[in-house]
Amino acid sequence: MTGSPRKDPMSQRKLFVTTALPYANGKFHIGHIMEYIQADIWVRHQRMGGHMVHFVGADDAHGAPIMIAAEKAGRTPQAFVGEIAAGRKAYLDGFHVRFDNWHSTDSPENTELAQGIYKALKARGLITTRTIEQFYDPVKGMFLPDRYIKGECPVCHAKDQYGDSCEVCSSVYSPTELIEPYSTLTGAKPELRSSDHYFFQLSNPQVVDFLQAWTQDGKLQAEVAKKAGEWFEAGMADWDISRDAPYFGIEIPDAPGKYFYVWLDAPIGYLASLKNHFDKGQARDHWHAPSRTAASFDQFVADPSVEQVHFIGKDIVYFHTLFWPAMLKFSGRKTPDQVNVHGFITVSGEKMSKSRGTGIDPLKYLSLGMNPEWLRYYIAAKLNGRVEDVDFNPDDFVARVNADLVGKYVNIASRAVKFIPGGKLVAGHPSALHPQKLVDEVRALFEAREYGKALREIMAFADEVNLRFDTAAPWKLVKEGRGEDAAKVCSDCLEAFKVLTACLKPVLPELAAQAEAFLKCEPLDWTNAAKPLGAGHQVGEYKHLMQRVDMKQVDALFEPPAEPVPQKPVPGGEEIAPVITIDDFTKIDLRIARIVECKAVGGSTKLLQLTLDVGEGRLRNVFSGIASAYQPADLVGKLTVMVANLAPRKMKFGVSEGMVLAASHADEKARGGIYVLEPWPGAEPGLRVR
Repeated sequence: MTGSPRKDPMSQRKLFVTTALPYANGKFHIGHIMEYIQADIWVRHQRMGGHMVHFVGADDAHGAPIMIAAEKAGRTPQAFVGEIAAGRKAYLDGFHVRFDNWHSTDSPENTELAQGIYKALKARGLITTRTIEQFYDPVKGMFLPDRYIKGECPVCHAKDQYGDSCEVCSSVYSPTELIEPYSTLTGAKPELRSSDHYFFQLSNPQVVDFLQAWTQDGKLQAEVAKKAGEWFEAGMADWDISRDAPYFGIEIPDAPGKYFYVWLDAPIGYLASLKNHFDKGQARDHWHAPSRTAASFDQFVADPSVEQVHFIGKDIVYFHTLFWPAMLKFSGRKTPDQVNVHGFITVSGEKMSKSRGTGIDPLKYLSLGMNPEWLRYYIAAKLNGRVEDVDFNPDDFVARVNADLVGKYVNIASRAVKFIPGGKLVAGHPSALHPQKLVDEVRALFEAREYGKALREIMAFADEVNLRFDTAAPWKLVKEGRGEDAAKVCSDCLEAFKVLTACLKPVLPELAAQAEAFLKCEPLDWTNAAKPLGAGHQVGEYKHLMQRVDMKQVDALFEPPAEPVPQKPVPGGEEIAPVITIDDFTKIDLRIARIVECKAVGGSTKLLQLTLDVGEGRLRNVFSGIASAYQPADLVGKLTVMVANLAPRKMKFGVSEGMVLAASHADEKARGGIYVLEPWPGAEPGLRVR
């Protein structure tokens, strides 16, 4: 196990925890979700120990890729990023990832902090300027960011590598060192042109000395520290931290037309999100922490006892173990205490590919009704404290979840409670089980991020409990008139089930909450995990806690997206619209609505004004072009279907707050008119159409 020396686990720790900031040019993929689950488990484990944790994230919103993507989409960069950010909540909530705050690097806090850190580095004499030759796309009319230049790696000669680093040999270099470079925007051969750039002097001896010491003092995993040593052997080069306009980012103070390179302000986004959290008044000492006056952001980040912990993927190690700690150190700030690096996620040993059906779409997973805690458990079972890839094997996923969670863990409660009359526990027999030993072992393994080992220990304990139940055969004891002995054995099993629940709680928070409700116990943490419920404790009525995975769901998860096919007109109608994905459909919120009132609209021959009850505690006003087909009185009291999340539209006659669904031919006048959709009896206002 590697990492910083641990403090006394019984004393309260103050932790600032982050995950890598996702680039705001696309949706979350399964790699994001894996990292968030890993960090969320660790955070929940800390909170179960009574420690104060601020767990924050943000969108990495700057850079040329977003600027160019926004331009192609016909939007401003801010609007483009805003649309991406609006979709984050469904993923995080869906997989029970509980950040305390989610922000953006395109924010006043990040601008203030980034410019402040830059000024501090400049005051230390660590910022220098020099004229460099930089690739320029003569067709696009702009200097090319590194990621928009490709060519042959100058070190290992791999083809089609980016302009700043090689994905094959992990070498870092200047774009001008690429062999046969080309612009990925236009395919043009880039031209070398001169430009003044700003550099952070990573080659400065004091910076090098600090980084050599920092990377080797236990803050990094052994393999990451070893890789850092190789970088020092190759020699530190100064870091180019500026980019020329046009660029979407933060302006460099007193340098017109110059912007910070996105990798300077992106990690500062960790601090910006934390500052936003404090400034909103939400950063309180919580999760079992003693009540006290909350510190300010500046006080908190300057507190020597605060531990700063990052969870990142192996593809961004260079930035987080060299640039980031050096920026913090020489701007007078605390440096990270841990940088925890994980590998990538593969499917059956292969790199993810949506087109081949080997990708996992997180929202598709949820839309299929698959339990998010199945995935949390499976990923946790594969994770450890080293930099290793995680492989998702569909057959193994089904077998492991069904066997461990349903066959072992849930099975204990469902079987044992049947033999405890009235659900009131009785004093059990002396047990060979050692719950406190399990709790201590599991707690230490979670701390070291050895989740797979922790779950193996938990399931081994569950095996012992199930063996004890089977050996005692309480059903036979009851048959023999020894119901009291059966109750004793099964009370012991439920006590063990409680311990297992506590140990699984960081991984399975929702399942643990249901189990706590069944056990009628206080919220479980590391201090009460092994404390017996005791004789006379009343448990609740058992309700099934978890369904088994159905292989059909997994098969559907890996179905490749349908190929677009030419659509033919339906008989007598218009063409079927282009194919959409399930993600497109789930964006539309269709609800059952009752037409409370309907009246003609003065000045319009097409519109009727509907007053709708959508089951939300208020009435909505909707204008619908159905006057040619219906009299107002015919619609009052009827149920229909409406688009409930359509943006309100201001019309000549008022604001319309949705859209009622109706069917018609394209030429409705000549082909039979309009038909408002009407649900079958039994539907109620507010039900969602799925």
